[in-house]
Amino acid sequence: MKKQSGFTLIELVIVVVILGFLAVTAIPKFLDLTDQAKQANIEGMAGGFATAVSLARAQWEAEGRPTDGTNRNVVSYDGSDLVLTTEATGIRPGYVVSSVAGRNNNGAGLGTGFTAANCVDIWQNIFQQPPRVTDAIGTLNNDSSIDYLAAKSGSGSTTLCHFYLKETLDKSGDDYSDPGTATNTGNTNSFTYQPANSSVVVYINNN
Repeated sequence: MKKQSGFTLIELVIVVVILGFLAVTAIPKFLDLTDQAKQANIEGMAGGFATAVSLARAQWEAEGRPTDGTNRNVVSYDGSDLVLTTEATGIRPGYVVSSVAGRNNNGAGLGTGFTAANCVDIWQNIFQQPPRVTDAIGTLNNDSSIDYLAAKSGSGSTTLCHFYLKETLDKSGDDYSDPGTATNTGNTNSFTYQPANSSVVVYINNN
């Protein structure tokens, strides 16, 4: 008859200690990699956004600054007909404010006609197959396929589009919280676009 053998108590304790040591050292590294991936995501999107805006303006300049029948600055960029800013105090001409078809009041002067819907429209028309974006927190919470939240702040030359990476938004229960237009809240990663001068700024928060 064979004698059954198993782990002794000391062997089990050693295994638990080793597993605990691995957890203490490996998990923080894994979490750090996750944070780095989220940071790379927002930085990559911001870089692509800035490049697309610059290319659209360069094409508009190369074509001799075309306008449409209502004297709006327009350009056809990569299959999308875009409306660009109109020169005004503090506003340089030629930066994307919407698609021609996307908004009834395109907000070329960055007045009341420019809303968060413009920010969504810009996103959808300057990227090829972009991550999905919405300007409504309720829609974001009810649709798992949406990756970004858009918002708008300011007016005229201070107008900003805010784009927030969903996975970095604070949560209340199971739902993501609306950051409003904050750039320094929680662990939220975002970037802003200023149509008046094409400035794109990335905000990384690792609290």
